[in-house]
Amino acid sequence: MHPHSLTKPAAMRSKRSRGRGTAVCHIIHRLDYGGLENGLVNIINGLPADRYAHAIICLTDATAFRERIARNDVQIFCMRKEPGNDPRLYVRIWRLLRRLRPHVVHTRNLPTLDLLLPARLAGVPCLVHGEHGLDVLELEGSGQRYRRLRRWSRPLIDRYVAVSGDLGDWLNQRIGVPRDRVTVIYNGVDTQRFRPKRPGEPSRLPAGFAPGDAIVFGAVGRLEAIKDQVTLARAFVELVQRHPEMRARARLVIVGDGSLRNAIEGVLTDGGVRALAWLPGFRDDVPELYRSCSALVLPSRREGISNTALEAMASGLPVIATEVGGNPEVVVAGETGSLVAPADPTALARAMHAYAAQPGLAEAHGVAGRHRVLHTFSLDAMLANYGRLYDGLTGRFRRTADASRYAADVDMNAHERHMPRRADQP
Repeated sequence: MHPHSLTKPAAMRSKRSRGRGTAVCHIIHRLDYGGLENGLVNIINGLPADRYAHAIICLTDATAFRERIARNDVQIFCMRKEPGNDPRLYVRIWRLLRRLRPHVVHTRNLPTLDLLLPARLAGVPCLVHGEHGLDVLELEGSGQRYRRLRRWSRPLIDRYVAVSGDLGDWLNQRIGVPRDRVTVIYNGVDTQRFRPKRPGEPSRLPAGFAPGDAIVFGAVGRLEAIKDQVTLARAFVELVQRHPEMRARARLVIVGDGSLRNAIEGVLTDGGVRALAWLPGFRDDVPELYRSCSALVLPSRREGISNTALEAMASGLPVIATEVGGNPEVVVAGETGSLVAPADPTALARAMHAYAAQPGLAEAHGVAGRHRVLHTFSLDAMLANYGRLYDGLTGRFRRTADASRYAADVDMNAHERHMPRRADQP
């Protein structure tokens, strides 16, 4: 079986042979709606096209999400991986990389780790692996096989990228990766696309769904166990049951789809609040939906750095998030939002009621969140960091006219000096 390319053959091989810039091949599980994939598209769209050529290898396939790639020279290869073990996949990817001859292969998250060996055998000079969040089995402590794979892969990887300081610490302490091989690069937000609501701007909520004085709690993400919207549904039920006056004002919007949709709807139905919730599935108008909400709720059991939280903050919303993973590096409790324990619907309901009862508090935290994103999580900063990363690793291969701008490697300790303060830090 041959890989299926969704574009015409691009010039990645010829670019490398002519030395015109850095050729990067990204390997991901699937090109679909999600924070990891959104970050990848931002990198491809944002890095200068005359300096970087890109290709994407999807182990399975690509959805309509690929249409968000603004460049028309990006190859997307769908490998159609068979369920379970697929030994032929390694040979096919080895052959494909031999043909593409990229300077860098950048794998992301656990499902792509075992593709590092075919990449190295194909002669790829620089291997980067990104960690964007842990698998639910690793979170539950039953993923020992995965940790062995991570440790086995260490000698193959030239540089690790973690999207939060928390993930960087986990790689060092649990996987044994030396700190000087881990670079923390925070996700960046397009603050023009994600912005606060303007006066008179229409709502994207269904007609008649929310009254004029409604407080609308929004959530965006895959409906899967790691995101735990079931706990959010339970919290919303508890909010309305404990505070009956909330039935007239409180509304819940859960954007996304996944295997737990029926379970979430069941909790809402059993709690008598299904009519107060809107579950529209995946949407392409997420920026407008943020501007139609009053606050974002992030009930995840684990996060790297949440694009959703950053986008909501850029949109001027306070964020209620679980105190897990990189969330405390994004949300400053009492300043830009609230942090609660995971899997605790009562704590979540309490935090939601605080904003419902104090509209001025929600507005103040939203303004502070927008300010925090502008100064700490800009898209330009993220793109500059990835540019320095790729160019620092491949400096001996590059021949660009302005090579001196990015000649130095990334400062491995930069994240320690510039890491946003956590909620428990003074």
